Amino acid sequence: MTGGEVGTGEAIVFWVSGTLAVIGALGMVISRKAVHSALFIALTMINLAILYVANAAPFLGMVQIIVYTGAVMMLFLFVLMVVGVDSSDSLIETIKGQRVAALLLGIGFSILLIAGLGNGLMETSSVGLDAANSAQGGNVEGLAALIFSDFVIAFQVTAALLITAAMGAMILTHRERWLPKKTQRELSQERFASGQHPGQLPPPGVYARSNAVDTPALLPDGSTSDVSVPEPLRARADVREVNEADLEDIRQIAAGESVVDSGFEDADEGSEGEQR
Repeated sequence: MTGGEVGTGEAIVFWVSGTLAVIGALGMVISRKAVHSALFIALTMINLAILYVANAAPFLGMVQIIVYTGAVMMLFLFVLMVVGVDSSDSLIETIKGQRVAALLLGIGFSILLIAGLGNGLMETSSVGLDAANSAQGGNVEGLAALIFSDFVIAFQVTAALLITAAMGAMILTHRERWLPKKTQRELSQERFASGQHPGQLPPPGVYARSNAVDTPALLPDGSTSDVSVPEPLRARADVREVNEADLEDIRQIAAGESVVDSGFEDADEGSEGEQR
């Protein structure tokens, strides 16, 4: 990019990426869910990386995507998705005075942003990065010379801020347990004291001649168990009736009597007839 000259392609990239970056920033502030805010921040960071590359700063663009968007931001996003933070958590101050500190830092950042924009608008012509890159032999070399010489303290402070941000994310996603965790003994006692079925419910088709999901289970006394059929099927009255002959066989087996299934005998005789 040369000073004072803006091409058509550069203007298109600026307006498209700049608009998306502003939309992402506004969405991050307006969104009521932490996961959505993190996604909006990722959108803003990606478009900022595109603007860096378009302004002859490829190293900053790659760092913006690889380090900030690909590592730091995605780490925060995964933590939020796994742990879960909703809008009600923002009403609880885990650190006293954090709202006042955030307000003061926001005002200070706004002043710096307005001063930077005003300084940029007052300049009659832009110099560009070509001269700065060629002075040290390239964009990476020029950044290294500035980071480890004139701005080494600011670089170290930024590293400390990133660590502080990671610790802040851990504090925000922390869940403080107000009551001690219940033991297995206590959970078992509550399960039996509730009056409901304390153990596993019978699955469909148990003790029955069909393993279809709409066939109720037969209990040892021969009665059917309605809870073994899924609730949607019971709501539609789509429950298969159990054959009374099967119930009689169950009763005979329970009484210790021998049971001869006529259906199986007829099937065997039919298969033998076919073989003959």
